[in-house]
Amino acid sequence: MLRTHTCGQLRAEHIGQTVTLCGWVQRTRDKGGILWIDLRDRYGLTQLVLEEGVESEEVREKARHLGREFVLCVTGRVAERYSKNAHIPTGDIEIRVETLEVLNPAKLPPFLIEDETDGGDDLRMKYRYLDLRRNPVRRNLELRHRVAQATRRFLDGQDFIEVETPVLIKSTPEGARDFVVPSRMNPGEFYALPQSPQTFKQLLMVAGFDRYFQIVKCFRDEDLRADRQPEFTQIDCEMAFVTQEDILNTFEGLTRYLFREVKGIELVSVPRMTYAEAMRRYGNDKPDVRFGMELTDFTDLAKGQGFPVFDSAELVLAINAHNCAPYTRKQIDELTEWVKRPQIGATGLVYARVESDGSVKSSVDKFYSQDELQRWKAMLGSKPGDLMLLLAGPEGKTRKAMSELRLEMGNRMGLRDKDTFAPLWVIDFPLLEFLEEEGRYFAMHHPFTSPKPEDLHLLDNPATIGQARANAYDLVINGVEVGGGSIRIHDRAVQARMFELLGFTPEEAQAQFGFLLDAFEYGAPPHGGIAFGFDRLCSLFGGADSIRDFIAFPKNNSGRDVMIDSPSPISGAQLKELSIATAVVAK
Repeated sequence: MLRTHTCGQLRAEHIGQTVTLCGWVQRTRDKGGILWIDLRDRYGLTQLVLEEGVESEEVREKARHLGREFVLCVTGRVAERYSKNAHIPTGDIEIRVETLEVLNPAKLPPFLIEDETDGGDDLRMKYRYLDLRRNPVRRNLELRHRVAQATRRFLDGQDFIEVETPVLIKSTPEGARDFVVPSRMNPGEFYALPQSPQTFKQLLMVAGFDRYFQIVKCFRDEDLRADRQPEFTQIDCEMAFVTQEDILNTFEGLTRYLFREVKGIELVSVPRMTYAEAMRRYGNDKPDVRFGMELTDFTDLAKGQGFPVFDSAELVLAINAHNCAPYTRKQIDELTEWVKRPQIGATGLVYARVESDGSVKSSVDKFYSQDELQRWKAMLGSKPGDLMLLLAGPEGKTRKAMSELRLEMGNRMGLRDKDTFAPLWVIDFPLLEFLEEEGRYFAMHHPFTSPKPEDLHLLDNPATIGQARANAYDLVINGVEVGGGSIRIHDRAVQARMFELLGFTPEEAQAQFGFLLDAFEYGAPPHGGIAFGFDRLCSLFGGADSIRDFIAFPKNNSGRDVMIDSPSPISGAQLKELSIATAVVAK
């Protein structure tokens, strides 16, 4: 080892010792008679000092030519720092430098390697290896490491075994788009990169490995946003001989353990809510329950008073924004434009203020009497100073828009504190959803999810298929879906019926999933599991909206790695070797 200590290790008890440190130059300060250097590594920062008449002039001269990010090896004596720095752990000491070796000089970085950098996202992505030197990014990856290690400790203590599953697998028609990999040895045929190890972990249950887990890389070729990357990591788990209750209890235990070990937070028990209740009260299946402001159905109350927007609407919904009556007309107009954005899709916004005397003043006063507006107030439980906000239109579109408006108001009112955590199990999802444009059913989760046993008979009647509930569950924290899973189908006949409902012919089902159907005939146990979005979980613990800074080398919103310039064309010779006739050939 070149060094005896790290740059974050030395304290007052080391004073008088001779030590060797290695690291990068954070900054230098030359006051003529005295020169200070801040030396940084992954563990912290230590101040070096070279004083005229004390340290060697040869060493001082070498130090004057150092630049930012030069790599150094220095040996010196630990001394008490004259002007102590209470903001860093090494702030009581400094190093009186005896020898200094430049291990490697450095070009001036394109942005400051500081906590508050002057580099934009694109620049930092291009020079990600420099961005990773910054404390905030380093701390994010250290948090990721702690979450991974804590996960392994908990699951190992629960008799789970970690098994690696294949990365080169078979493409399947359900779910998101696959990334495909051409096979040189099998011309014209392709592997797919796994969107999840779903079928393999089920096969492990058939094989008798009754508790499996894997912290696994997965791939989906889908449009990106803050909480999505083309490659992402899951905590993937499966258990045999269990019910839904067993899985919820086990992984609620994991969640509580991670919060305690990583965040120092003791979670209370995780409440449960059905999908139907979540949609009714919050307008989506991953509600943020840190605050109220629940959706209230005003359809019957608002119709029949001559206001065309409400009279023609399938659904009228309202929320109560506490103490927001002082909103100005400009603020209301801005909020109206916000809900009319294409991402939200509302056609307009109706509001009603509750004045200090209890009367209600609304944007639709010409259609509604004060008595009727008072009924609005009573329905929402509004108090003086509150603001009622209403949206109307088709049911699905209106519920989604009001859900988004509720979250936006939660942000504006400061109700979504990143240091407050409100976990929730959402259960009893629909098993299937019918898409009119496709003219067929799709699995709400995936084709291997079991229906509720009491709903199995509903699959035999075309009129009741859509009423069947899935034996599925999602873990939601602060409005983010952190994990999801289900009890799986383990009976060949039921699985074949599911494939039939999804539009597979028996021949197609056998060609795509015959290996799984066949395995079910060799003693498949009842089993189920869950997968946690590892990147999302880390960003939640870190108080960030984006998963990007919790991944060492992420892609940008176009799915590109701008650091290594990937994806990129390949040569004609490579294409020929892979038996690919038409593709973009490298220039």
